[in-house]
Amino acid sequence: MDPSLGGHDGPTTQLELAVLGTLFTESPIGLHVLDPDLCLVRFNRAARHIRAFPLDDAVGRHPREWAGDFYSGAFETMLRDVLSDGVAVLDVEARGHLTPGSPETVLSISTFRLEDPAGAVLGVMAAIVDVTDQHRATARLELLERANGRIGTTLDIFRTAQEFADALVPALADVVAVEVLDSVLRGEVSAPGAVFEHGALRCAGVSASVPEPADRLPTIGEAIGLLFGTPFSQSLSDLQPRLVAELTSGNGWPNHEAVRGRRMLEAGAHSLLVLPLAARGAVLGVAHCYRDRTPGAFDDDDLALASELADRVALCLDNARLYTRERSAARILQLSLRPPQVVGHAAVETASSYFPLGAGGDWFDVIPLSGARVALVTGDTAGQGLQAAATMGEVRAAIGALAVLDLPPDEVLQRLHALVTRLRGERPDHTDPTEHDPSDGHTTCLYLVYSPVTRRCAVASAGHPPPVVALPDGRVEYATVPVGPSLGRGMPKYATAEFELAEGSVLLLSNTAMLRSVSDDAQEQLASVADVLLPTDRPLQEMCDEVLYSLTPHKAESDDAVLLLARTRVLGPDQVRSWTLANRPESAGEARDAVEEALAAWGLEQHAFTASLVVSELVTNAIRYADGDIGLRLILDGPVLVCEVTDDSSTAPHLRYAEEADEGGRGLYLTWQVSRRWGTRPEPRGKTIWAELALSEAD
Repeated sequence: MDPSLGGHDGPTTQLELAVLGTLFTESPIGLHVLDPDLCLVRFNRAARHIRAFPLDDAVGRHPREWAGDFYSGAFETMLRDVLSDGVAVLDVEARGHLTPGSPETVLSISTFRLEDPAGAVLGVMAAIVDVTDQHRATARLELLERANGRIGTTLDIFRTAQEFADALVPALADVVAVEVLDSVLRGEVSAPGAVFEHGALRCAGVSASVPEPADRLPTIGEAIGLLFGTPFSQSLSDLQPRLVAELTSGNGWPNHEAVRGRRMLEAGAHSLLVLPLAARGAVLGVAHCYRDRTPGAFDDDDLALASELADRVALCLDNARLYTRERSAARILQLSLRPPQVVGHAAVETASSYFPLGAGGDWFDVIPLSGARVALVTGDTAGQGLQAAATMGEVRAAIGALAVLDLPPDEVLQRLHALVTRLRGERPDHTDPTEHDPSDGHTTCLYLVYSPVTRRCAVASAGHPPPVVALPDGRVEYATVPVGPSLGRGMPKYATAEFELAEGSVLLLSNTAMLRSVSDDAQEQLASVADVLLPTDRPLQEMCDEVLYSLTPHKAESDDAVLLLARTRVLGPDQVRSWTLANRPESAGEARDAVEEALAAWGLEQHAFTASLVVSELVTNAIRYADGDIGLRLILDGPVLVCEVTDDSSTAPHLRYAEEADEGGRGLYLTWQVSRRWGTRPEPRGKTIWAELALSEAD
């Protein structure tokens, strides 16, 4: 009897015979019938097609003799357990290789005990299904799911490339290398076309299942040329993946490819996938995967899976490229808007550190004001990228324009608040939920004005931390400043705090993130900088650098670093003269005499005529339009003489161009003609008109 069609001894019904015949002739599931000694006695037709078990000479023999790589002690133990207890075992996986070096085959085996009607044990039957294809499909889906979760976690090109390489090794390949075009690293884009116009390829990620000799793998950042007539150049040309199932020196091109081909041949690679990386019409680079240890060549299913993952990483790389381009442009814009170094200002000595690490919108400014005063400004604009940098530029330009008006700090912030509110309203609707709009965040600002004549400091804050003050007596504290709402948010209620500073005091202004990165507690923040701010007479840039060094370990890498230190100066009697004049016509002559006397004492007699003319005209205007006493002050500010006249009238003067027949109206016109610049500033009671006279022709 043919063993593949074997029957069953004993009485049976026609139905049982039909079922038995169908199982052994038509069933797609392979059946093995083993006797109590586990020798094969029967098998069905489907079992002949299971390549894992060659059955031509297997009848009467134990599985260890014909099951090959799939037999193990555990397999025999399972069969004997079923024989002894009769409990069926379902869907047990058996893995092995048909031949040495061949791909792994996976079988699903279920075993059942066979008994006669009286319950006597006749043997065991094994139902066998080759599930290799299903297992590979499941493994591919699992790899795809894992890779999708691991690739593109950041907007860094090198890290994204490395995540892709790590995801494919060892699940799909033994070695994976990712190469991107140099232009991609600069944020630029290359269109499909002649591959040699794209420039050099640079290794951005590499992974190997086992450590390889250094000369067999590319190093991160290594530039690798591109040779015509290779799978790499062809893939970049037509953006189609390439499968080289059998890679040998007989392929031709590996012998001529001095870098990639040589390395793969030396590693013993036998199968290769080449994957172009392109997204949104941009060519980004190429990835290649090869097997040198895993038996079995890549197939079409492997190529389809790798291509899908390559499309995924290409999109992530393009996102990183776009981010790199915008971040670089934003940093260039920020650095171009960086305020110039203020040298030799009479009011303060300054030092600064400005590092737009996160390409955000943090900034500082040092703005000279009238009367030898100076404005120190710092602020934050929420968000990162070009929009944040552009918003910062708009706010800085507005502050510069408002500072010229010599307004009190609280009024500057009120006008700035109105401007920011209007700018936010003019922006188009932001419909992309994945893109950050800095106008949705907060813009903060701290505006501080210091006068070296009075040693008075006036400051107001719009949602920004107050300045840190280090005093010569060793105290380090936060200035008490009322903090109003961020610009463009809420009601613009701002207040100006005023306090007096000793000569040599150091003011520390920073962006919001710097000190808050240490702690939310104000005392801990002060403690982190107190040691480096004292004593206050050390070189200021050295102190600024030490503050930066002490705060940097606490700061997030994505935050900008903005620090401004200012050491206060005081103008003494040898640089400032002040008088109070009665409001009467004779005061104009008295003012001229006082100016001539002061300039003679300063050795500036050659400028006495011009200064006396300006002061005379300004005092005359004050006598005409004001009621109370008149203040006169001269400030020697380096190469500039500042003349100030203060009265109790809040009416601002206007420059007129008098006609030849007019008897008056030429006072301010004369002042404008002989002074470097002039203007007015409001006072708590009245106003001050000031004019600056250059003491040298260079100014």
